[in-house]
Amino acid sequence: MEHNLLGSHLVDKKLVSEEQLQMALERQQFSGGRLGYNLVALGFIEEKDLEEFFKRVPPVPRSIEDTGLDLSYIVDLINKHVVFMGEFTIPIVANRVKLPISIVDQAMDVLRREKLIQVIGADQLHKTSYKFSMTDAGRNRASELLNICRYTGPAPVTLESYRKQIEIQSVMHIVISPEQFSKAFSHLVVSDSILQTLGPAACSGRAMFLYGPPGNGKTTIAEAVGRALPGEVYVPHALLVGGELITVYDKSVHVPVEKQDDQSEYDKRWVCVKRPTIMAGGDLTMRTLDLDFNPVAKYYEAPLQLKANNGLFIVDDLGRQPMNVETLLNRWIVPLAKRTDMLTLHTGRKFEIPFDQQVIFATNLDPKELVDNAFLRRMRYKLKIDYPTPEEYREIFVKICQSNNLEFNEEVFEYLMDHYYTRMDVRLTSCQPRDIIDHILDDAFYHGHRPELTTEKIDMAWDNLFVK
Repeated sequence: MEHNLLGSHLVDKKLVSEEQLQMALERQQFSGGRLGYNLVALGFIEEKDLEEFFKRVPPVPRSIEDTGLDLSYIVDLINKHVVFMGEFTIPIVANRVKLPISIVDQAMDVLRREKLIQVIGADQLHKTSYKFSMTDAGRNRASELLNICRYTGPAPVTLESYRKQIEIQSVMHIVISPEQFSKAFSHLVVSDSILQTLGPAACSGRAMFLYGPPGNGKTTIAEAVGRALPGEVYVPHALLVGGELITVYDKSVHVPVEKQDDQSEYDKRWVCVKRPTIMAGGDLTMRTLDLDFNPVAKYYEAPLQLKANNGLFIVDDLGRQPMNVETLLNRWIVPLAKRTDMLTLHTGRKFEIPFDQQVIFATNLDPKELVDNAFLRRMRYKLKIDYPTPEEYREIFVKICQSNNLEFNEEVFEYLMDHYYTRMDVRLTSCQPRDIIDHILDDAFYHGHRPELTTEKIDMAWDNLFVK
């Protein structure tokens, strides 16, 4: 797959020749590693050129053909937009549909010729200052179009354009240094042995399986992996597939990144965001992994795994979902192996979509009882997140105190360890320092005084924390 995707793009851009590509593929088959770095090792491409290639932004469309859309589609989309706008200009419409003014101007000319809009004034002689309004015919046409599909957002991108951009931004191409990775985990207490496994796992882009007793940081560690993923990616507002519209950009999961002035030239149908991290837990259903068709609006919302492309998808609390675990995992076997997924429109049409994301499965249950060996073999990295040592527990406790401006008291901490953990034979758990201190903070807030770490407060927190 990497040959078909990365290799063909590099050849298309004339960064390497077909002969050089074949030589690099032969070396990759013998030596392993990524195709790009085999090309660098053979001296066929400079590393800086390869890095620049992976930073490719969606190019601004210079013509209607560049958009991948028919002029009639753009005209109809603008018609639906302007029916709600009263008075409007070409730049205002261009900002709404996220297309260049030159392209919007052509579409507006069609609307004028068909007498769907009319000029009502101008501040200057230039067309961009013309003020337009809808005609009755335009309003009637908009009503017909809205009955077919109520989408009135930015213009969509084609599936072909989407595939190309996702391939270039692939999680398989990211590079994270040990220093960068350690920084992403600096707020946590994680053993060096776990970090030494997590780092290469994150760089690989392959699936991970985190397991172990509850309350010891599997979810927190998975989220930190997401923060460690470097760079920014471009997510389209919407996709057009077989004439059907699918919204992709989601403000609840995608975090926009403001581009500098010298980096502002790109196709605004895309949004520059941090590599996404999407988490689904016990609420994950098979339906959330399929296209969600709105029968009223008559367009689709992308499933979670499509929104997570080029980033991280965390399946938390595996085994707690309403469906059978085997059913859920069978849904993922092909995408994990082939890095593509199949989705189905309500018309019955199936289409292939990139499945380019790192997946982390986290569970408190025994993996051998939860999944079969065939699935575990597909998990290249399997890490047990176990109970903390006494030294790690203390370090966690101190960090939680510091983050809450609570003065750490060694004598009170020793009281906690001896009076409760040792005498009552309670297992140390990574989440307990936070839970204990949260009780102390809540109590102080309620009584209106500064929080203090005292034996009395430890007793109070412990009594509230555990069921007697």
